[in-house]
Formats: sequence, structure tokens, C-alpha cells
Amino acid sequence: MTNPITKSHVKEDISYTDKMLYTYFIMFISVMITTAFLFNSPAEIIKGNITILTSPDNLITDYFENANIGAALVNAAIMVLQAIIIIKKSKQEISGLLVASIFTLAGFSLFGKNLYNSTPIILGVYAYAKFRKIPFCQLTAIALFGTAIGPVVSEVTFNFALPTFQGIFFGVLAGFISGFFMPVLAQHFINFHKGFSLYNIGFTAGIIATVCTALFRGLGYKVETVYLVSKGNNKELAMFLLVLFAMMLIAGLAANQWSFKGYGALMKESGRAGSDFIKKYGRGVVYINMALLGIVFTAYILIVGGKLNGPTIGGIFTVVGFGAIGKHLKNVLPILLGVFLASYFSVHDVNSTAALLAALFGTTLAPLSGYYGPVAGIIAGALHMIFASNLSFLNAGLNLYNNGFSGGFIAAILVPIYEEIYKIKNKIKNA
Repeated sequence: MTNPITKSHVKEDISYTDKMLYTYFIMFISVMITTAFLFNSPAEIIKGNITILTSPDNLITDYFENANIGAALVNAAIMVLQAIIIIKKSKQEISGLLVASIFTLAGFSLFGKNLYNSTPIILGVYAYAKFRKIPFCQLTAIALFGTAIGPVVSEVTFNFALPTFQGIFFGVLAGFISGFFMPVLAQHFINFHKGFSLYNIGFTAGIIATVCTALFRGLGYKVETVYLVSKGNNKELAMFLLVLFAMMLIAGLAANQWSFKGYGALMKESGRAGSDFIKKYGRGVVYINMALLGIVFTAYILIVGGKLNGPTIGGIFTVVGFGAIGKHLKNVLPILLGVFLASYFSVHDVNSTAALLAALFGTTLAPLSGYYGPVAGIIAGALHMIFASNLSFLNAGLNLYNNGFSGGFIAAILVPIYEEIYKIKNKIKNA
């Protein structure tokens, strides 16, 4: 099911790859900041960032609409900078998983994550590492992905009508405790979906957020989902994305001796349990894969008449990031088709932000498509579209990775069925 790889595909030593990846992320930060000032003035960006830091962030709170585009991009740049500093300080090699975590962090920093609501969660994971005497570098990715429950911090701080210092204290405490228990729960829940959902932390965060929501509601606090999205910026944002992905494609081709060598082999990977494409194929091939994913999913949104906004661009960035660990065009397109069909033949509009997010984040199920085939992927995508839209009530948007939560359930349901079908087919074939 997974293509065996020889070391000949990897053309760089690890230290050089790390150096070049750090350079790339600094360039990524620079591009976002430069673009921010094309949309808004410094005063507007500062004011917008204050709004971002001091508002509840339940799913879906588009920072483009809640603040402004420039402020959202600067917020994303700050979050990426924080992430690479943490990775650098923990002395960890940059793996495909960390690349995915950085791009996911950047994406969700356009609609839900910020320095205030994310830091307590990261500190909670760090405290757990110290408590268990585990090197923090082993938990860095969990800390970065775990910021999915950042809205818990913001909700307690800004939406419970508590005095300012009490709100800050209990908000930070809620985030810290959630982060502290994140690693042990994540390790346990991966067995639930057998590695067929790439967003394992999304499922873990969903469980934690559901518990928090039930607790808050039990104490009499009203916690509700939000639907605040922007529109009317497709032309400018499409140009930003396509230029960004074109630069990534050129960088990939340059690093891969101006060829697509190795890309065909990468496309044979199932993606199960997050295959680290950087270690297997080198950064050049991975850049190419990430760029093509970004271009295709940007084009999909524009073709179906969707809106490019904070959430949908966040989804594109997440898909692109996981192009370093588990996703490629061959295993994501069946999922995309399944979501499209389910949206088209149901009450959901294919170009609504909710349907587009299901199409983007539903690619967490790419390993099902890669391992069991495209038909299995189409079925998974369709079920995901239906399931994801009914889960948000459980955690009231306190888990930003709602589609990862849904993906865990879909994988857990389908894998035993697909395995049984696979066994029956083999018995018939052998007979």
C-alpha cells in the first residue's frame, strides 16, 4: 500500500535541510507582513491586532471580518515566528510533522488563534514534558497543534462577564490545564482511528473542547458557535495565494534540479499515520507537492464560486502544510469529490464557507483514499460532509479543528468496514 523508498531520493543532509526550511519560513513571514501593509495602514493593523487579542474566537470567527486583513496576516506572521523560535529553542530537527504544524498554525491564526489564547496551551504541554521528564522536543508538534483549543482561553476571558483579572486568570488556567493533558490523550486517541485521520490532535481537541463546553453550560454560561466571515476580496487574495504558491513551486523545482523526479513515487504513498515526505523525498519534491496542493485547492474555491477569507485560506494553508506529511493530489482529490457530491445533493451549498471548510479539512481522511482506493475516499468525503456539520454543537466552536474531530469518527467507523471488505475480496481472489 505504501511505496518503499530508497535514500537516493533525498539529496540533502538534515542540517542543510533544516537551515533551508528556517530560511523559507522567514521568507513566508516576510511575505505575509509585506502583504498586510498592502491591505491596511499601520494604525489599522495595530488596532486590528488589539481586537484579535481581546475578542472571543469561537469557530467561525474570521479575523478578516472581525478586525481586518492586514491585522490577520500580521497575527499569522507573529504566530509562525513564535513557532519557529520554539522549535529552534527545543533543538529539534524540522520534520514533515512540524512543517504541517507551522502551516496549520499560520492558517488558523487567520480565524481563531492568537498569541494570547495559544501561549497558555503551549505552556501546559511544556509543563507536562517537565513533569514526565520528557524532552520538550518530543512534544513540540503536539503543543503547536494543541492551540486548536485556543478559543477556550478567549471564551472564559472575554465572554463570561468576569472581572478583567479574574477572566484572565481563569482563561489562562483553562488553557494551561487543557494543554497539560493534551499529550496523554493524543497518544491514546490515535488508536481510535488507526492513523487514518491525519488530524489526530483535532480529534483530541474535540474531546477536550466538548468536556469544557459541557462544564461551562453546566455552570450556567452560554457558549455558542459563531459564523462571522468576510467576502469581496477574492481577486486580491487569489493573487496573494497564487504568487505565494508559484514561489513555492519555483523553490521546489530549483531544489530538485529543475525536475519532478521523485514526485511520482511520493504520489504512491498512502499517507497513513502521516508519512514524513521530507525525510523520504527531500524538501524539493515536498515544496512541489505543497505548491500543487495550494494551487488546486485555491482554484477549486474560485471555480465553485466560493469566498476567499480567513477560514478558507486557513484551510488551504493546512492542506499545503500536510503536503509535507501525508497528503498529495492522488489521495486528496477523491475526498474533495466526495464532499462536493454530498454538498451538491444535500441542503448545503457547495460554495458556502462551511462546505468549503469540509472540503479542505476533510482531506484529513486522505489516508483512507490512499490505502483503500479512490472509491473509499469518495465515500469518506461524503460522510465527512454530513457528519462535520452536526458536531459543532457539542463543542460550540471551542475546538477550531472541528473537521479533525469529525474525521476521527469517520475513520473509526469506516476502517473496520473497509478492512472486512478487503479481507472478503482477498478470499474471493485467492479462491
